[in-house]
Amino acid sequence: MTIPVDHPRYHSLCVRESLAKAMQDGIVAPEGLCAHGRGEAFDYLLGEVTIPSAKKAEQCAAALLRVAKHPVISVNGNTAVLSAPDIAWLQKATGAMVEVGLFHRTEERIRMITDLLTACGVVVLQGEAERLLPLSHDRAFCLRNGIYEADLVLVPLEDGDRAQALIELGKEVITIDLNPLSRTSRSATLPIIDEVTRAMPAIASYAASMTVDEAVSILSAMPQQSWFLQAALDTISQRLSHVLD
Repeated sequence: MTIPVDHPRYHSLCVRESLAKAMQDGIVAPEGLCAHGRGEAFDYLLGEVTIPSAKKAEQCAAALLRVAKHPVISVNGNTAVLSAPDIAWLQKATGAMVEVGLFHRTEERIRMITDLLTACGVVVLQGEAERLLPLSHDRAFCLRNGIYEADLVLVPLEDGDRAQALIELGKEVITIDLNPLSRTSRSATLPIIDEVTRAMPAIASYAASMTVDEAVSILSAMPQQSWFLQAALDTISQRLSHVLD
């Protein structure tokens, strides 16, 4: 459909159209549309903007990526469709590896997502995935020299159980999830409560202009994980109270 640029939710509708087309093409799983809709509901509650605590989290995420020894960005279908150019930008700024990680895993989907990322300038780590994570589903598969050996993993639009598994393996985990109550957000070392098309370019922009010394300074004052979650919940509560007054 043609979306009028003056529509008050133009960006959101464009995102929906992109995901719907990608689902028809086989890049995004049908379940990915459900997950996106759930996130949109929380974005409504947050005001469809990047709140100040999320901006702080994005700056801290850039700092963590800059100082990590072996950072990996895990990309699923939704993230690839919505953020491929920004993933390329972030990879260039940080030197992070990029690995495709899927819940609904098929070799065909991995190939299509890899092709999409590569076309946007992303260098995608490839090889023979192994069942290396302590999970009973296909998120357990990853590359030994990628996610398995990473010290830091950025996992946008993640499943909470894999985020927990990565933490239990001793890794730092950055998540991007609009739901501050989700297991994903509550498991993360650093939860970013923001929409992925706002969060990814912000992290890349911070990383591209940040020195390692600046990153160390930022991390020395990074709030606890609970601060980011509480700030998002406070924003939602304040907005609901204002509507109900």
